[in-house]
Amino acid sequence: MRQAIRRRRSIRKYQRKPIPPKVMEELLDSMRLAPSSTNKQRWRMIVVTDDDLKTELAAASGNQKFVADCSAYLVGVAEPGAYYSTVDMTIALDHLSLAAVEMGLGTCWIGDFDPERIKELLGIPKAREVPICMTLGYPAQSPAAKKRKEPSELFRKDRWPAKWQ
Repeated sequence: MRQAIRRRRSIRKYQRKPIPPKVMEELLDSMRLAPSSTNKQRWRMIVVTDDDLKTELAAASGNQKFVADCSAYLVGVAEPGAYYSTVDMTIALDHLSLAAVEMGLGTCWIGDFDPERIKELLGIPKAREVPICMTLGYPAQSPAAKKRKEPSELFRKDRWPAKWQ
């Protein structure tokens, strides 16, 4: 798993290639097994593989072309009143993103999207929220690792401002 963490990249260029059903089932199972608040799993995930629908979702996702090219577009749906379901979905998608790396696939978190338009396109009830989306597919690129901050910049020991190291 440590190698998957080190190799994970945001993929913005995909091969137009479907994910075999067994592979998709394994990826989705990695989400299902993720921890959730009081084990309620108060979220749902729509897995969009239809090319025409992905094209419409690309327009609703900041006109990012790679959304239309991915194998699957994952749309997280939160239950009303479950304030922690977005955190739970994020944990589940992070599990999926690491499993994807191990299986030769890539992902990209989508920050620019119109939740209301996505709800309309996918028939999601108005009472539900769409807080998170992610692309999934076979990479057509191998981006280099981006520089990360040093631990001493990010972590504190016991109290502010004591640095970790």
